[in-house]
Amino acid sequence: MKIIHCADLHLDSKMESNLDKEQAALRRIELVETYERMVEFAKQNGVRAILIAGDLFDKTHIRKDVKKRVVEQIVDAPEIDFYYLKGNHDRCDFMEEGIDEIPSNFHMFNADGWTSYSCEDVVITGMELNDSNVSTMAQRLVLDSAATNIVMLHGQQADYDGKDGAEIINTQALKGKFIDYLALGHVHKFMFEPLDDRGVYCYPGCLEGRGFDETGDKGFVLMEVENGVITSEFIPFALRRLHEINVEVTADMDLQAVAAKAREQLLDVDDQDLVKFVLTGERELDDELDIIRFVRLFENKYFFVKCYDRTKTLVDYDSFKYDKSLKGEFVRLVQSQDMDEDEKAKIIEIGIRAIMGEEI
Repeated sequence: MKIIHCADLHLDSKMESNLDKEQAALRRIELVETYERMVEFAKQNGVRAILIAGDLFDKTHIRKDVKKRVVEQIVDAPEIDFYYLKGNHDRCDFMEEGIDEIPSNFHMFNADGWTSYSCEDVVITGMELNDSNVSTMAQRLVLDSAATNIVMLHGQQADYDGKDGAEIINTQALKGKFIDYLALGHVHKFMFEPLDDRGVYCYPGCLEGRGFDETGDKGFVLMEVENGVITSEFIPFALRRLHEINVEVTADMDLQAVAAKAREQLLDVDDQDLVKFVLTGERELDDELDIIRFVRLFENKYFFVKCYDRTKTLVDYDSFKYDKSLKGEFVRLVQSQDMDEDEKAKIIEIGIRAIMGEEI
């Protein structure tokens, strides 16, 4: 039996933090299309169940068309059981709005206690977490040791330093509970770790990256259950990937040299992907990098391009030691202050540009 474990689809996200309105609108459509492609993958590959471990949607008010398309995929795949556990972003009861009859292959959980479903030879158990039940949820979990047990939860694993906004899941408290596979949601990158001597816990990550804190391959986990044993693999599935490209700059490099170094790291980047360049290293005080021109060298080659200048400015203080100009006075004044050298260099750079009448 094959099972898909996905989470954090965040359908109908605004997507406007980086993109213009047209790009954001297209990405919103693509999020739904990737969900639809995943269901089609399930149909074509004999998948018996799809586990959605929270944050199917992104906010309270979801467009009717998006909810309709989600429901249509469930109705049109009666051979697949959908197990949906709400996450901290899920605020709409999309199955209760304008639906005459909830499909028999759609199953939900609640926050009142653990709910279990049998799916062939597997038992799928889950509970929606909140402030009231999270501290006692492990104590209340009772599973049959002879069964093949999948447990679904949405929250942040206790020792993971990342996203917040959801309940903390203490995996230590779930050890020895006869869990074979702990299907989690909330962390937006793939994580697969042992839970105890019997089971594992897994975050599949998000289905599509939405911002540059979600770089790399995104997709879902395909599980296979045979004779009570669960094996799994991560399936990259996103239409577009997001990349953060770090380019180390040296003082002797001009713009073309910086661009050439950036291109060396773009060999595995598809033209439909999103790219963020981060320029680091050092440059001379009077050697300004034209970031707008740098971006224009790449923006027509990829879906979206942005660039952050994180280079440090080299300041030759000795060259200003006897300079009687306003620049010299300013540099000596800043140099005498008790502050970090990087901060001094940044202040000097901004100040000299202002003195010279340049735009800041």
